[in-house]
Amino acid sequence: MQLNPYLNFNGNCRAAFDFYQACLGGTIEMVTTYGDMPADDGVSAPEGCGPSGDMAQLADLIAHIRLCFDGCVLMGSDCPPVMFEAAAGTTCALHPDTLAEAERLFAALSEGGVVMMPFGPTAWAEGFGMFTDRFGIPWMVNFEGSKA
Repeated sequence: MQLNPYLNFNGNCRAAFDFYQACLGGTIEMVTTYGDMPADDGVSAPEGCGPSGDMAQLADLIAHIRLCFDGCVLMGSDCPPVMFEAAAGTTCALHPDTLAEAERLFAALSEGGVVMMPFGPTAWAEGFGMFTDRFGIPWMVNFEGSKA
């Protein structure tokens, strides 16, 4: 069994996942847009998304994307605009194998975002930091090292 984060975006999912792939490496193994979905699959746009729940206005948005890297899976999609809610109450936590990799990931992923706690030593870790990335997703990078 796996537990995989599933991130929701407000129309910028593809840009976010291209950014995550550049920072984290790996392969985007699946991309499906709303336009790729068959018209008769029973999925319709929610009320408020256009005339009669018309999926056409969502055609270029990501219905599902999957990035696989270093044994991890990160998934996401664009929410129909009337359904989008900013991320709250959860955080993506990365635990790299080395302090150097933790520093690199923190610097790369936090670029253009808002840093809440700069990366540095803590009582529990050789390196830890928190930020919200440029796409509004909260992250923590933690390297416990010898403090584990």
